[in-house]
Amino acid sequence: MQGGIIRKHLDLLQTKLSALLLFIVIITDSLARAQVNVEPNTAVLNEGAQQDLLCRYGRPITYCRIEIPGETKVFNLSPDWDKTPGFIYNGKGLQAGECGVRIEHVKAINNGQVKCNLGVEGEELSGTIDLVVALRPKQPLVELITKPDRDRYFHEGNKFQARCIVRDGRPVANITWLLDNEPAAKRVGQLEVLASPRENGLELFTAIQDIQWDIAAEDNGRRLVCRSHHQTDPDNAPPQEGAYELLVRYSPLRMPETLVYGLYLEHTVKVNMTIRANPTPVIEWAIDGNVIRQGEQSGRFSAFEPEYLGHDFYNVTLVIAGLTLEDTTKIYTMRATNALGSTDYTVRISSSATPPSAGLEIGAIVGIVVALAVLVLIVLLVLFARATGRWCFAGKTVKMSTNETDTESADVRATSTATATTAAVSEVGTVPATPAHAHNDNTSSYNNFGRKFEAAKRLPHAFTALFKRLHERDSSSEKRKDTELMVNETDGVTAVTDRVQQQQTSGPNNGANANGNDNQSKEDKQLVYAELVLKPSENSEPLPPKSSTEYAEIVYVQKPKGEQQQIQQHQQQQNKK
Repeated sequence: MQGGIIRKHLDLLQTKLSALLLFIVIITDSLARAQVNVEPNTAVLNEGAQQDLLCRYGRPITYCRIEIPGETKVFNLSPDWDKTPGFIYNGKGLQAGECGVRIEHVKAINNGQVKCNLGVEGEELSGTIDLVVALRPKQPLVELITKPDRDRYFHEGNKFQARCIVRDGRPVANITWLLDNEPAAKRVGQLEVLASPRENGLELFTAIQDIQWDIAAEDNGRRLVCRSHHQTDPDNAPPQEGAYELLVRYSPLRMPETLVYGLYLEHTVKVNMTIRANPTPVIEWAIDGNVIRQGEQSGRFSAFEPEYLGHDFYNVTLVIAGLTLEDTTKIYTMRATNALGSTDYTVRISSSATPPSAGLEIGAIVGIVVALAVLVLIVLLVLFARATGRWCFAGKTVKMSTNETDTESADVRATSTATATTAAVSEVGTVPATPAHAHNDNTSSYNNFGRKFEAAKRLPHAFTALFKRLHERDSSSEKRKDTELMVNETDGVTAVTDRVQQQQTSGPNNGANANGNDNQSKEDKQLVYAELVLKPSENSEPLPPKSSTEYAEIVYVQKPKGEQQQIQQHQQQQNKK
């Protein structure tokens, strides 16, 4: 019992070992084959061309044998001898592990798989290369699936379908559809390839492709072209193609209302319009219910037969003798009829000139662009001249605004006021001594001066800005002002000196005048004007260089209420005396 079980286990183990050995053999064979590298994998070339084929192994080989389709013998090649004309060894040598062949002139019968056999350490490895010898296909053929009528015409709106066949090419040819040498934007089917083996074992290929669409009037007279593209096409020759001319019949095509302008009243005029139809249409006109057929005349109206212009276009003419204003108010209806249907057209006529087109013409557009360019150039020139002070802006200065703060302006005014006070005191110091009561009056006058200068410090910034604008003049105006101010400086100094002496020598009766009493005008009481002259200071410290002339602002001073009350009381006392 136990022996039978052991026997079964041994049989099972033997079966597994056999399967494993078979698997190892298969894998080894596959690895041995995979170790041979080929270059190229596939070679496609024309008949008569030269081609190099190479099989490569990573170790030295003992021999190199090549099998080529169509050749009766196997070529044993080596770089050491040349015994096979037309088939030469290709590679770096057997020691480099390379086995290849150069075919001087490829023949059509060489199409197929080229096999290389390499001797490696007592065994043989092999590799294959696909050699495709190209063969130019036959002329493309356009085959109609939709058949025309007995006159070879198709009717508008019917579905058209055709097939292009390119036979016996190697490799397979590509197909392109065209309509009058333009790509046919139609529904094209997938390329179908059929293999056709020959008795000699050579395999050829046939390419087939369909095209279909709803045929239209515009297709009449167009060429449907099937063009093949193949590797064997010569560079200096056009590709092969097949063609079919389409013939389409259709009813007269519709058109929008026709407007005819520029007709002369009381003259014989022709009303022309162009229509398209195939076959030739028959024409009749309807004018106020009166029907006039082609070739007939009714009163002042004559209808001519349509004139063929080519490409299915016809010129239709109606002649009106002695055109009247009433004729221009009528509606003319023309009907064109052929075997496939009829179409009505509406025509209106007018004696006025042809109306202008809705869009701008090219000349108008160019004119607008040029005008805009000139305008931009003028603006740029004006800005340039103003910025650089040239041409019409010569002699003028460009005033630049300064961002001076109110605090800085106040400081400048305060400095000017202080300078004015210093100059006035210096002038007073040169006057001889006066009585005590006169000295008191002078002290009051100086106090009034101080209050006036303090009020000047509180003036609105608007007066300061006004003074600055008056000061910022042209260079020529500033020169004239400088001359006038130099003259006024001397008069101002004399006036200040005389006024101080008068205040010192005047008695109590004149005190009111010093403070601005009624002996002065209202404007004089509120107006303070001073012209200042800088004089050397007793201080030994050198002063920074300044201009010899400063300008004071013209300000209006509002007197304090307490001072006004004192002046009024003083005036009342004077009146009582």
